[in-house]
Amino acid sequence: MTTAYETRTAITSNVNGDVGDSKDDNRLLSGLTVAYLMNQHPSPSATFIRREIAGLETASAKVFRFSIRRWPGQFVDPADQAEASRTEILLDRGVWLIWDLLYCFLESPQRFFAAIRLCAKLGWKSDRGPIRTWIYLLEACRLKRRVSQAEIPWIHAHFGTNSTAVAMFCRVLGGPPYSFTVHGPEEFDRPELLHLNEKIHYASMVVAISQFGQSQLYRWCPWEQWNKIRIVRCGISESFVEQVAKPITPLPNLVCVARLAEQKGLPVLIDATAKLKRQGVAFRLELIGDGDLRKPLEQLIVSQGLQDRVILSGWQTEKQIRHAIENSRALVLPSFAEGLPVVLMEALALGRPVISTKIAGISELVVDGENGWLVNAGDVDSLASAMLEVLETDPEKLATMGQCGAHAVFERHLAKDEAYRLGEYFLELQSSLR
Repeated sequence: MTTAYETRTAITSNVNGDVGDSKDDNRLLSGLTVAYLMNQHPSPSATFIRREIAGLETASAKVFRFSIRRWPGQFVDPADQAEASRTEILLDRGVWLIWDLLYCFLESPQRFFAAIRLCAKLGWKSDRGPIRTWIYLLEACRLKRRVSQAEIPWIHAHFGTNSTAVAMFCRVLGGPPYSFTVHGPEEFDRPELLHLNEKIHYASMVVAISQFGQSQLYRWCPWEQWNKIRIVRCGISESFVEQVAKPITPLPNLVCVARLAEQKGLPVLIDATAKLKRQGVAFRLELIGDGDLRKPLEQLIVSQGLQDRVILSGWQTEKQIRHAIENSRALVLPSFAEGLPVVLMEALALGRPVISTKIAGISELVVDGENGWLVNAGDVDSLASAMLEVLETDPEKLATMGQCGAHAVFERHLAKDEAYRLGEYFLELQSSLR
């Protein structure tokens, strides 16, 4: 049986002529120090950030982790528990944030009032209101003090929402240059209310996770700013590379891994499973994840009489998710809005084809009829048809499709490689700004 690593090596050799230095596991980012800033870190739905940080640290970069607030749930994955212990929470400072505000004022009144003016300008045009924007400034004052104390020369934020707003205010207060990764879809749904243009203006680099994401960023900033926008893709961990792909199960098992949120299109998935049941099709769907839509989904499952067919498993560890994908014939993700979901990469890397929708950056990875099925978002009939086709397709053909998907993932979506690419950008920009 060929391992995924051997598959990756063969593909890389075929594309590049040889396995070159770009895939060298001995690459180092010595001298790189960076602070990562997120809204809630870690969180079970954003393991790709943890993998990116691990990739930088594997290459000898020094990474400080900051989160604005704690994730409110209980971590089930030991890796998330360990990551939480390494992360400093800005809002844990409590009322002492006022002291950080005063400190920044005394340190540089001119910069402080520049931040006040920016805060006032953006606050009245924000969907969160001016009070929330003033809180971002408080958090930025805390971050400014901490990065100054630790002599951190660069800040990288994930998501172009409040975390990037805090990094922007920190920069105006005299903090280090910053960059941020835009994932979508939230940033593209309300770019003006999130002041995406201003965040790009003050940033030294903006990262898109797909060509689609890059094109959307181009829409919301002047073309003079386009040279700031780079593509660094999300990726899977090295542990996926080294496993031996398991045979496709003959059982009619399907799996979906997603936050239980409206944008994932999960009610459409339940309606599709109900249609399959009415047709007398045998199947079992495991839905892994949690969120605000859990109770409505439970009610929908009961109303459709699907309790024996659809299982809501809640949050699971990475090991449990991998096991569930390996015990399925395919992964289903019927999203309405996305960036480029990492779970599709994970399923393909495990040799399982995927069913997803023709939106955002998904078609940059999933090729209809080659490594999966692409259906119209919100279309119950086409989703049910694709699921039926998976259930009726010979396991050997599904395995061939899964192997094709693994090739695509190993070419462009290894977290360690993408983290190193990002680290090189950090060093390049730090050098140019000296």
